Amino acid sequence: MPIAIAPHGGVLKDLIARDASISERLNEEARHLADIFLTERQLCDLELILNGGFSPLEGFMSEADYLSVRDTLRLARFNGQRQGRVFPIPITLDVSAQDIQVLGLAQGVRVALRDPRDESALAILTVGDIYRPDKHIEAEQVFGADDLAHPAVKYLHHTTKEYYVGGNVQAIKLPTHYDYVAIRYTPTELRAFFNKLSWRKITAFQTRNPMHRAHRELTVRAARQQKSNILIHPVVGLTKPGDVDHYTRVRAYQAVMSSYPDGLAHLALLPLAMRMAGPREAVWHAIIRKNYGATHFIVGRDHAGPGKNSQGKDFYGPYDAQELVAQYREEIGIEMVPFQAMTYLPDSDEYQPVGDVPKGTKTADISGTELRKRLRTGAPIPDWFSYTGVVKVLRESYPPRPKQGFTILLTGLHNSGKDTIARALQVTLQQNGSRSVSLFLGEDIRHTPTTDLALSPEDKHLNLLRLGIVANELTKAGAAVIAAPTAPHDVSRKAIRDQVQGSGGNFFLVHVATPLEWCEKVDRRGLYKRARVGEIKGLTGVGDVYEAPTDADYTCDLRTDSIPEIVHSILMILESQSLV
Repeated sequence: MPIAIAPHGGVLKDLIARDASISERLNEEARHLADIFLTERQLCDLELILNGGFSPLEGFMSEADYLSVRDTLRLARFNGQRQGRVFPIPITLDVSAQDIQVLGLAQGVRVALRDPRDESALAILTVGDIYRPDKHIEAEQVFGADDLAHPAVKYLHHTTKEYYVGGNVQAIKLPTHYDYVAIRYTPTELRAFFNKLSWRKITAFQTRNPMHRAHRELTVRAARQQKSNILIHPVVGLTKPGDVDHYTRVRAYQAVMSSYPDGLAHLALLPLAMRMAGPREAVWHAIIRKNYGATHFIVGRDHAGPGKNSQGKDFYGPYDAQELVAQYREEIGIEMVPFQAMTYLPDSDEYQPVGDVPKGTKTADISGTELRKRLRTGAPIPDWFSYTGVVKVLRESYPPRPKQGFTILLTGLHNSGKDTIARALQVTLQQNGSRSVSLFLGEDIRHTPTTDLALSPEDKHLNLLRLGIVANELTKAGAAVIAAPTAPHDVSRKAIRDQVQGSGGNFFLVHVATPLEWCEKVDRRGLYKRARVGEIKGLTGVGDVYEAPTDADYTCDLRTDSIPEIVHSILMILESQSLV
């Protein structure tokens, strides 16, 4: 018997136009409308609005819906429709005051929503209202605390713009994906797949991390308890900063799938931007999986928890999510399958729920921290913990330290010696031959020796951000990057550090602290002299202040330290981190 679970609200709001002429007409209209280029989160949200994953939503929330969801976990009652249905997470389209003015946004105005990657029109939004949220209240109500240690609260305050636009959308097309196309399903497509296979009960498993043996055992146990099939439904939109990238995770999921009995499980990807909202997020995940056709949903310990708050305590209790989903279970209409963490019993070579293990029984576990350490050092990962195929995928994406890339940023005044140090370090690393080496000197970054010396601090910062992008990409590819811009301002140096470290890369800041008097004394090109008589504007040290770093990994001074000594000291830092 095919599945009969109804979508949330009774009707799947699949807005994708089936008639090509409708899409063409809307696309033609979009050419003459003002454009909103969506952020990565907005792209994920729009895709799930368009395909019905967020049913019963048909657009971005109005102020009435937003306030109701924020404060009561329910959509607002509107003309007797929707009946205040449970929906725990605000789905909002944020814009700036400048956007409102430039785009002429007002009630009734139609605007094209575009994918910034290819500039294609995805939908047309008819503006219903424009409102300014209280972000502090939103943080407290939705995430439980206005604490910047929570990644979604930080995003809310530092990334989200100041106004929200509510209004329904008309679909032109879904965002185009080029990765894992065969396992990307809309709710309509996945429901059809279940019906084709006559799957009557489907237990969905949410994950944003690689799966190992414990996860496989957990899902198989859940399926056997419920006499159901399994939907492995991982998130491939925005997750928590620092999480394993979705390409690596999907390859790991594909490696795990072969371990399931034939016909028991299926893998499908969910383009969701997580908020890490703990209990509210668990209710949201249950609603989404119901819309995709699942009849059961596994809610584990600390489901969608973001970790520690600024006081070092967990944001949410370990079973708060299970309790909130249970509270709304009947109204949502999907069965929750609560599960504890699994632990390995070496003596019996099996996994058991932690709560079922008798006191004193020998157990074995590998934490996420320990796993990352073993990947970093190349230490063995035992078969009882994971599968050979999964470990292979993780080792390919996270090589041991000697094969990882790194960026060394040398900062200092013109003529401080940073360029000479950089060249000497480049030669030394190339002699080692363990990885490719890329060198970026100040003159390379400026294109010519003096072209950009007169740039404003803002322009200099932008140039350094561009350098950070290049350094980050090369570091991820396993290269050694040596960059020696002047980088006079702390904000620019920190931005480069964040770019590299934000992708899991290794970054080191070297301050070449040779003082201005010495730099001027050995200035054979006369740049300082020309700056002092006004011929050159903005030269650091004369027309622009140099902010000496307080967070350097190593500080040197060419008056007292020789080039070989400095290079040796930098190599010792790299050696201490097992990078050379």
